[in-house]
Amino acid sequence: MTQAARQDPARVPIQPDPDFVPGWAVISAALAPLVATVAWLVAGALQPSTYSPMRQTISVMAGLAGTDRWVMTWALFAVGLAEFITAAGLTALRPPARVVLLVAGIASIGIASFPEPVIGSTPFHIAFTALGGAALAIWPAFTVVRAGPRPAVLSPLGAATATAVFLILLTWLIIETQGGSQLGLAERLTSSVECGWPFVVALSLRCAGRGGRCGGNREHAGQPLASRGSFR
Repeated sequence: MTQAARQDPARVPIQPDPDFVPGWAVISAALAPLVATVAWLVAGALQPSTYSPMRQTISVMAGLAGTDRWVMTWALFAVGLAEFITAAGLTALRPPARVVLLVAGIASIGIASFPEPVIGSTPFHIAFTALGGAALAIWPAFTVVRAGPRPAVLSPLGAATATAVFLILLTWLIIETQGGSQLGLAERLTSSVECGWPFVVALSLRCAGRGGRCGGNREHAGQPLASRGSFR
């Protein structure tokens, strides 16, 4: 009998890893909170002395009464686009998680598209603001990876903890909207933490996709996340 020829390992095509997060998705996830934070800092510096970042919201700076409102407006558009890109790259997550992140991106664009008037607000602006806050607050609950080894942030306990923290922050924000003196602080803290979580998830998944490391060669290419033995 003739022995079957061994296939040269160097010529074996590497199968795509469905759990691997591309670098551009990690970058887009990082850009969303970075752009938002830099924008409200810059826009805040451009506002008159009567503007109080502790008491007044980010929406005021993007509203029709805001000074250089284009800074915050274009930042909101950019954040929404970044969340679209991140959702497209997080193929390791279940579809509902990616859909909720898309909803958050739509909400950000909606907030920019329907700015606050000089006095009061509009139903559309309020609706998109509420939608975005709620979507990002519950998003961690949809990111659970139940099978096999997984990053701690994607375990049921990790996702539940993040969701609980976000809901507490959102509750604080809602309370402050009822005449509170720290509405601006509550909004900035809540939005920064919630907007930054997709970056934590994307980076954790990318590290897991590299065998538990964020650098070096991919030792487990083509092997699904759920089937990997351990993270190093």
